[in-house]
Amino acid sequence: MPSAPATPAQVLVVDDEPDLRTLYELTLLREGYRVEAAGTLAEAWQILDSKKFDAVITDMRLPDGLGLELLHRMAAQQRGERCIVMTAYGSAENAVEALKAGAFDYLTKPVDLKQFRSVVASAIQDNGTAPRSRVTAGAMRQPAGESVASASSALQRLVGNSKAMCHVKERIAKVARSMAPVLVRGESGTGKELVARAVHACSHRADGPFVAVNCSAIPEALLEAEFFGARKGSYTGSHQDREGYFQAARGGTLFLDEIGDLPLAMQSKLLRAIQERQVRSLGSTQEDAVDVRIVSATHKDLAADVRAERFRQDLYYRLNVIEILVPPLRERREDLPALCDALLGRIAQESGMPLPVLSPSVLQQLCQHPLSGNVRELENLLHRAVALSDGDVLQVDFAPTEKPPAQAGGVAEPPAPGSAAEPAVEPADSVPADLQAYLDQQEREILVKALHESGFNRTAAAQRLGLSLRQIRYRIARLAIAAPGGDEPNDEPG
Repeated sequence: MPSAPATPAQVLVVDDEPDLRTLYELTLLREGYRVEAAGTLAEAWQILDSKKFDAVITDMRLPDGLGLELLHRMAAQQRGERCIVMTAYGSAENAVEALKAGAFDYLTKPVDLKQFRSVVASAIQDNGTAPRSRVTAGAMRQPAGESVASASSALQRLVGNSKAMCHVKERIAKVARSMAPVLVRGESGTGKELVARAVHACSHRADGPFVAVNCSAIPEALLEAEFFGARKGSYTGSHQDREGYFQAARGGTLFLDEIGDLPLAMQSKLLRAIQERQVRSLGSTQEDAVDVRIVSATHKDLAADVRAERFRQDLYYRLNVIEILVPPLRERREDLPALCDALLGRIAQESGMPLPVLSPSVLQQLCQHPLSGNVRELENLLHRAVALSDGDVLQVDFAPTEKPPAQAGGVAEPPAPGSAAEPAVEPADSVPADLQAYLDQQEREILVKALHESGFNRTAAAQRLGLSLRQIRYRIARLAIAAPGGDEPNDEPG
């Protein structure tokens, strides 16, 4: 039996300029929507009182008030329509204010009609009203069941049911519904990228790309080409056209990790790209519209960096529309048993071995350990325990992170090469009592020396030693090497 035809989605357009109102109406009618229009706030509210819509598009400035008033009134009545606000060119403050007030998204005038159609389609698709969908064919989206499964899986990767983690998960589910930029803050090793991926998976962009960028790992000279793309011949070594991160993330989420490490010159270019949603590839004379959601992360205090003029204030407010604070592990120790189970399960699966067991006494030791490196340090401890285990029950070796010089954070700072604090090694002609410890010490000294000489830039150190970035990451984690001050090496993902 054939299913009943889908009812076209209904859209309300509010704009006081008759020509623009007509342009928006015609554009939406061609897309298969049913459209009604209003020229004032009073007229718009009269229409909203009489019926429900799937989306509302309103200009910011109207003859009898601001579009924000409409937004606040709709929120107070808990109406389900997604609201899109149109702001004048360069009115960044208005756009941020609209997103904070609950707008699904914003558009900058003069409106790009291709972007206009895309944003409206996203708002309606996100509204979850399946029977009231577009009549015309649109972009392919994954089935609702798959989207829900993906979102659930992403949230499950954020292991823990402590009050702090439940708050993080609730925040993710709430903010994922809009296009508002999100800033994820937290110490190194807390899982900021997992939070960003969960925001993406819970959003209407879940079937689009998720592009993660480590801002601290890109050489400054290549930043513009990496972010915005480059045309063939635009710089030495550019032999063909290439996409940038913004183009690669089109229709999805662009995750800017360690955003606080971005140089000031690049910050201004990034700000413009986010505000105008247009990027110009190196060597190109025209700009391309890009439809991406920005999620950024940092372990730094960006507000302090703004005061110290190391970070642009306008970019800070543009990125920090919604903030998610990821708690350190010491503030949610009740999650340790579940975290250990999850990490050991992954380690066992990767190594093809039976699931190891932590004894209650070892779990108690972990609970008392500082774990200043957060989940990353916990994973490192468990990796080492699995590697050195002789039986089914694991015994965690805390010694490598407790050797002098001791620090309040619980992670020893590696001594400078050749310093007096450097541990003595066995003479070359003697047989070491513990071969593995001896080899680990030799490897650690070589790695620390290469990292010091490269300013703790992991990419440069890997090139010096003939290793891949992945190989050096593994060794640094296994040997619990930290940068001076207890921070992670400066190209560590968040």
